[in-house]
Amino acid sequence: MSIAYFWSRSLLGNRGFLWLLLWCNLLGTVYGYYWYAEQMEYTVANNPFWQVIFVPDSPTASLFFTIAVYTLLYPPRTKFGYGFRLLIEALAVVTSVKYGIWAVSIIFAGYAQGSPLVWQDWMLVLSHSAMAIEALLYVRLFKLGETMLIPAVAWTFLNDTVDYTYGVFPWLPVQLMDDIASVQYFTFGLTLFSALLAWLVIRQARR
Repeated sequence: MSIAYFWSRSLLGNRGFLWLLLWCNLLGTVYGYYWYAEQMEYTVANNPFWQVIFVPDSPTASLFFTIAVYTLLYPPRTKFGYGFRLLIEALAVVTSVKYGIWAVSIIFAGYAQGSPLVWQDWMLVLSHSAMAIEALLYVRLFKLGETMLIPAVAWTFLNDTVDYTYGVFPWLPVQLMDDIASVQYFTFGLTLFSALLAWLVIRQARR
């Protein structure tokens, strides 16, 4: 068996593998919202309620990808459903790449400034790396086109804006709290990078 089989359409599109992927991402999403529970409670208690939706960035990206996998298993049959599928796929790709890279980068940036690496950090590094990789692999099976990246990028920039305007960005290692401006610039830049990477991968996949 060639190693290329592990990212081939025959494996990625296999229904059994898709179900496994869906459950892994669904469980990861649930755990992700649990991980953010304390910050979400804090936000609800201290900020306008609407801002809480912008707190759990990675779990929401994982949720988008979980729904996108579900639509591969059960493709929508209506125009509205098809449009919804394209939007979810675009959101899944852009946000999974963005927050996958973001989380890993922040963990190691904190470590570089003295934050200890514990087993939860390594778990997050592995799971968030997988988020970015799986999103890029599944572009070949998704139906989204380049145009759908526009609303996905708009949503992600909105999320960044709310995060750093109202202070509801994911809690950082204490060592990075004096580098908020740098983290903010990195976050906005990573949204643009993720959109560009998604665009390039879509163009390549359509050839």
